[in-house]
Amino acid sequence: MKVIITGSTGMVGKGVLLECIDDERVDTILLVNRNPVGISNPKIKEIIHKDFTDFSSIKESFKNYDACFHCMGVSSAGISEEAYYKLTYTISEALVNTAYSANPNMLFTYVSGAGTDSTEQGKTMWANVKGKTENMILNKGFKDAYAFRPGAILPERGVRSKTKLYHFLYVVTKPIFPLLKRMKSVTTTSKIGLAMINLYNRPQSLKHLEGADINMVSEL
Repeated sequence: MKVIITGSTGMVGKGVLLECIDDERVDTILLVNRNPVGISNPKIKEIIHKDFTDFSSIKESFKNYDACFHCMGVSSAGISEEAYYKLTYTISEALVNTAYSANPNMLFTYVSGAGTDSTEQGKTMWANVKGKTENMILNKGFKDAYAFRPGAILPERGVRSKTKLYHFLYVVTKPIFPLLKRMKSVTTTSKIGLAMINLYNRPQSLKHLEGADINMVSEL
């Protein structure tokens, strides 16, 4: 299995990358980043690409890949709606169009978030933008596609959040991680990675996966 991963310098993307490295079902990993991830492994190929609004120049590199795990994303806190739209929808659309043009038969997974509004008509800006992004991906025509909607995500295997507030909260709550993991709605970076890999061989009819769904798929 050959996979493309975006956002591998972030918490979720790095967790997915670590699972792909360890999983014998994955033999090639193409990382598309603005900055080097800093992890060396025989499976990894890395493209440093600065303009995430246009992937056309690296389209040929996407051919023959079986899946794209789109894990990059930003918090809506402190940024304008215009900036959030560009960093969420515009970038995702550019990636989707290039990936689909290179190989429409791939699996495409997108890390969205709990509370996303598929109607695109709700009162919350980020939920509408995420909903529009999900709809665009799920309706593109890929062989298979999923929107991951995790709520609480616990970092594992040394992965840490790049958002200072989130990192602080993770440090403070780490002693109760074992208790939190018992909650069905809580998932982990490792389970998200395993779920994405499993979906390639175990397609699901449910296309919007909440925390409990992600945990279930990770154990297939």
